[in-house]
Amino acid sequence: MQSATVWLSSLTLAAAGGWLAATMFSAPATSKEPRFPQLTMEQLNDLQKPLGEQIMKVSSVGIGGPYNPIIRSPVLGQRLYDLFYYLRWQTSVPTRLNEFAILIIGRQWRSQVEWFAHAPLAAKAGLSADVIAELKAGNRPSKMAEDEAVVYDFVTELTTTKKVSDETYARAKKIFNDQQIVDLTALAGNYVMVAMILAMAEETVPPGKEEPFKVGEK
Repeated sequence: MQSATVWLSSLTLAAAGGWLAATMFSAPATSKEPRFPQLTMEQLNDLQKPLGEQIMKVSSVGIGGPYNPIIRSPVLGQRLYDLFYYLRWQTSVPTRLNEFAILIIGRQWRSQVEWFAHAPLAAKAGLSADVIAELKAGNRPSKMAEDEAVVYDFVTELTTTKKVSDETYARAKKIFNDQQIVDLTALAGNYVMVAMILAMAEETVPPGKEEPFKVGEK
């Protein structure tokens, strides 16, 4: 619980732009009833309330985003809460590259919430507008820095071919240490899981905001 307390302090300082603040909205993808009706603190049982209280300390709109479904499994939810903290705030991977990796997963899944939340954070961290725009269009960005190209190829190979080639791994080893390679791999897998939760729960961007990915686009 100590790590979660530290995270809360960090997120409070970064609430204007953080992933949690950006995704604390829940809306169904269609006009049908939501798969996971939005919970309030009053509806939480004794097992859910401790996690709900942590979420509420950093959220002005209640329990939303992926937390609305995962709080249904409170033990899992707490463990994911702490995992998200490490992968966002304590990871050994530089923020620019961390956010780029999240966008790569968000683009693969066409995750409206992941892209909506993390594209501004990636830009703020120093990822160029050209790289973001080309990735959003479904292309391998043509103007990547060397470390960005390694992240793109490493994450893309791992998620699409289910392996990392010796050549790509050797390139990664020239830039990253062992911890960074492990953290980058865990980050990619984590955001695949987040994209799956968001897709299953039919989460989308906040009401009144434009979805990044349009119907009919590749």
